[in-house]
Amino acid sequence: MHRYCLDPWKRTRVTSKVVQIGTLALGGTHPIRVQSMTTTDTMDTNGSVAQSIRMINAGCELVRLTAPSKNEAENLQVIKAKLVEAGYHTPLVADIHFTPNAAEIAAKIVEKVRVNPGNYADKKKFEEIDYTDQSYQAELNRIEEKFTPLVQLCKANGTAMRIGTNHGSLSDRILSRYGDTPEGMVESAFEFIRICEKNDFDHLVISMKASNTLVMVQAYRLLMARMLENGIVYPLHLGVTEAGDGEDGRIKSAVGIGALLEDGLGDTIRVSLTEAPEAEIPVAQKLISKYNDYHEFPFERPSLQLHYSPFSYQRRESTTCHNIGGKNVPVVLADLSYLEEIKQAHFFGFGYQYSVPLDKWNILDQAADYVYLGNNEIHFEVPGTLGIILNYELWNAKYRDKAGYYPLILAEEIALVSPEQVCFLPLETEEDLPLALNARPNIIVILNTAYDNKTQLYRKFFLDLQEKHLTNPVILSYQYQTNELEGFQLFAGADAGALLIDGFGDGLWLNADLGAQYINSTSFGILQATRTRISKTEYISCPSCGRTLFDLQETTAKIRQRTAHLKGLKIGIMGCIVNGPGEMADADYGYVGTGPGKINLYKEKTIVKRNIEEQQAVEALVDLIKEYGDWQEPKS
Repeated sequence: MHRYCLDPWKRTRVTSKVVQIGTLALGGTHPIRVQSMTTTDTMDTNGSVAQSIRMINAGCELVRLTAPSKNEAENLQVIKAKLVEAGYHTPLVADIHFTPNAAEIAAKIVEKVRVNPGNYADKKKFEEIDYTDQSYQAELNRIEEKFTPLVQLCKANGTAMRIGTNHGSLSDRILSRYGDTPEGMVESAFEFIRICEKNDFDHLVISMKASNTLVMVQAYRLLMARMLENGIVYPLHLGVTEAGDGEDGRIKSAVGIGALLEDGLGDTIRVSLTEAPEAEIPVAQKLISKYNDYHEFPFERPSLQLHYSPFSYQRRESTTCHNIGGKNVPVVLADLSYLEEIKQAHFFGFGYQYSVPLDKWNILDQAADYVYLGNNEIHFEVPGTLGIILNYELWNAKYRDKAGYYPLILAEEIALVSPEQVCFLPLETEEDLPLALNARPNIIVILNTAYDNKTQLYRKFFLDLQEKHLTNPVILSYQYQTNELEGFQLFAGADAGALLIDGFGDGLWLNADLGAQYINSTSFGILQATRTRISKTEYISCPSCGRTLFDLQETTAKIRQRTAHLKGLKIGIMGCIVNGPGEMADADYGYVGTGPGKINLYKEKTIVKRNIEEQQAVEALVDLIKEYGDWQEPKS
């Protein structure tokens, strides 16, 4: 297996090449930098300057502005001058997609230029799918001719460059040979890296962005493996593109970015939210803070190599215990053990609503699968789909013969439970595995640790299970001493996401000093972000920029209001056609700005309705979903 990080057993940051971007040093041992992108029209000088200042005051260290044409590129000079006049010297980044002439103008003005290999001087018309070696090389020669002048300009002007591959905008040539895969994303970047290196230009930052966290993480890991093999590691810009807003955007970003930071990858990050860009900055700062000071448990590094591929998803094989393990989706656990008396109303926070007049439970789509009651008795009938976990003594005394009730046992109590009984065993990662597990695959392990290097400790635990050929299901348990929701979402997303992306974990049990509804929603949000369990509508929503042709925040809210009940449906909401159709490639439906006040609607990758007036577009989207039979009326 190719090495993609310095040490999978220790959170050690890869020391990349230092790239100077104006006054800002990026990479090496410098702090992880925070950046964002303006949402204003770049021709709106005052608006762009004002928003840039708000971003900088919030802590933004790199400000990116779109430059889709020569006019916007030239206006960067005016924006930069006004910022300097106001006392702001933060480096500016020009975002380029299709226009080499705009990039060449911007390279003489700003401190960094970002190019997208799939769009820059490349074909995306799907005119030719089968490339011969000769036609493939001819395309590369054409691209080199178009790209080299920009490389030489950046070199002459001391301008840095980000080669930013997007999963949704790979070229026809790459798609023909690699498909829309992580391998294709990496090769797309390397085609441009090789041109830069041929011209002795190494002032580079690389990114591998995708809206799918699994694709994103695998692409960055493959990229790092290639760079380590080649002996030169360029700084990495990390981000989950089109992450969305609110809880979804924060959790999804934490899952993707956090999984990479856990292994020491990343030199700068952007948390892409469908919110004001200045709102992204404190979220990114909070996520980075997780990796500054932490309480690490030292352990002896295993002698064996990883027994799984970090470049492709394969879930760990485990024994099926009722609805846990095997091919079942990961379960969610809730905790009511802290209460003195259990009532029906306490179940509301994790997805169960009881109607007194009807004497009936209503089970929501995001309903926890198990609840731990500890030593608390329960004096009413619970939904048949909900498993009840009790401490062994109480279970043995009153519930052992009742279906759906399970004991939580300690290691010394294993012998007291019949081998046929499904039960739960909490273990700390620092503990030795009980010998009794060898003959008890129906014991479900609840894995926990008090230390901050959770990913590494949990990873070692799974390796220990593999060495001993143990297939017990494992619940990933995480306890956080916080009542701050956003921090909880970010930290839990990073911790649990990193393991779930690697195929580990048959369930999730989160705890914090927060209400049950927040803990439960975060648990399901993490499973959704890792694509391991779908429980709600997924929105692939871009963060907006100067190319955006409608109010993304307002539109996203309207679409959510109409479609949030459509469990499992994926809806793309894209401000323009630059990355939109590609990034929402795995969406079921798409809503894409195509001109001022005009919207195109997609069914998967195909445009089915063009140039709809924006005022009618949301209802037209609903009608389209109905037309294809995916609509359900919301429950009253």
